[in-house]
Amino acid sequence: MKKIRLLSLFLLIGIFLVGCSSGNNSQSSSGGKDSKGGDESDGKLSGEITVWAHPYTGDQEVEGKMWDEIISSFEEETGVKVNFEQIPWANRDQKILTALVANNGPDVFYAIPDQMPQYADEGMLLELDPYLEDLDMDDFVDTALVSTTWKDKLYGLPILQEAYTFLYNVDIVKDIGGDPENLPKTWDEFDEWAKKAKDKGYYAMSFAGGGSMNGTFYPYVWQAGGDIVNEDNEVLINNEKSLKAWERLDHMYKEGWIPEDSITAMEHDALWDSGKLLAVQGSGASITNILSKDLFEFVIAPPLTGEEQVTYGTTGMFVAPVNTDNPAAAAEFIKVMTNTENQKRFNKVTQYIPTRESAKEIFDEEPYLSQLATYTEYALPGVIHPAGRTIMPFIQSELQTMMEGKKTPKEAADAAAEAIKVELDKN
Repeated sequence: MKKIRLLSLFLLIGIFLVGCSSGNNSQSSSGGKDSKGGDESDGKLSGEITVWAHPYTGDQEVEGKMWDEIISSFEEETGVKVNFEQIPWANRDQKILTALVANNGPDVFYAIPDQMPQYADEGMLLELDPYLEDLDMDDFVDTALVSTTWKDKLYGLPILQEAYTFLYNVDIVKDIGGDPENLPKTWDEFDEWAKKAKDKGYYAMSFAGGGSMNGTFYPYVWQAGGDIVNEDNEVLINNEKSLKAWERLDHMYKEGWIPEDSITAMEHDALWDSGKLLAVQGSGASITNILSKDLFEFVIAPPLTGEEQVTYGTTGMFVAPVNTDNPAAAAEFIKVMTNTENQKRFNKVTQYIPTRESAKEIFDEEPYLSQLATYTEYALPGVIHPAGRTIMPFIQSELQTMMEGKKTPKEAADAAAEAIKVELDKN
């Protein structure tokens, strides 16, 4: 079934590229006039564009009002009509790809870090650099632009970020003799607290080995100074630095610092809520959830440092397909959508962290989120590579095998590296 799905994807991409070639030829002979009424010959925007985005909260009324304000303002300023459609998260890849291949898809759509490099590497996205000459990029958080760039070309502008870091139970911090105002900054400092927590009958932290590696294992790889795979297809998951992350997780599990079910667990909310965990890895959604329960006091710490101070945090962006009929208007919408004013509107409603420093003031009255927003400078968005999504199960499987005691850290890391190389050779 996997081979059939991959074959279908490649066939669709082939059809898409043929269609793009044909479409680009016809556009070039049309004097800049496109089927949606856009006319770039005089430098003015016109026509219409279609925008696809997802639901970001459970309150469709509030979200709808936000989109109405953003779109109305854009239409008034540019004269471009915007047709907005909210599409579900489920089967989003299939819906977007199928629509683009049929040449009836959106002119702008929301993308996440593991989608962008897949589409960009196949030539399916519009390069935005030519449209951004008048845009000051310095206000964007540097790490937010990592996921919008593929092989030195910019294909999207970021609208939201997250930052994962440790949240500490203050009661347990005090019980082990720690200071809530002087939290661990390095691996070694955390390990000292972990030993004390174990001696007092607590777990040091949660580890959801059955969940995404983005927020669990990858931060340790990056903190060790290692990496997974780069855009040149160099596999780095088992190099000398990355191996330290494997060894660290193996050690923590053997020491009992993380729960017994960490090999396959999806979360440890019950252990955290019942006061059994010194710390839990969390983001903005975690903070909102904890505050809603009001079970005990907690504090937020900066991301830990091994060789590097870094953590995980996804980035959401808006991109345009290369076969859009109105590229100038599509690029302009992406620029306007991600300006300071609209980042404030969007992220105030969705409670994500803005990717512009000038928009982060929306959390000035919310101390936890305001503190978390300062950590996005350390937040990497995952593995930015077309195979980023497909290689994760290989790494997860080997990590679980190691934690079960069936492989050493080096054996598991080497096996993961070999599996990744095999996957890359297929493409």
